Amino acid sequence: MGEVTVRFVGGPAHDLVRVLPADPAGVPPARWVLRHPDAPPAPGGGGPDHLYQRDQQAGDDHWTMSFVHTYPTGMSQ
Repeated sequence: MGEVTVRFVGGPAHDLVRVLPADPAGVPPARWVLRHPDAPPAPGGGGPDHLYQRDQQAGDDHWTMSFVHTYPTGMSQ
């Protein structure tokens, strides 16, 4: 399994660029749950999670993931 560069669009992680795992065809996951990258870790590991979905290929090995929804603390666990 390889990796692919993804830019998150919309929501709390707008314009964040990360490397995600890719399937054998070089496609990132259809959905990805992300904690806000600038938020300090909450006691006990809780905190809101943000759901993003694969959007489109923006270039060679570069994809976008669009914001879908924010889950309150503990909802996605």
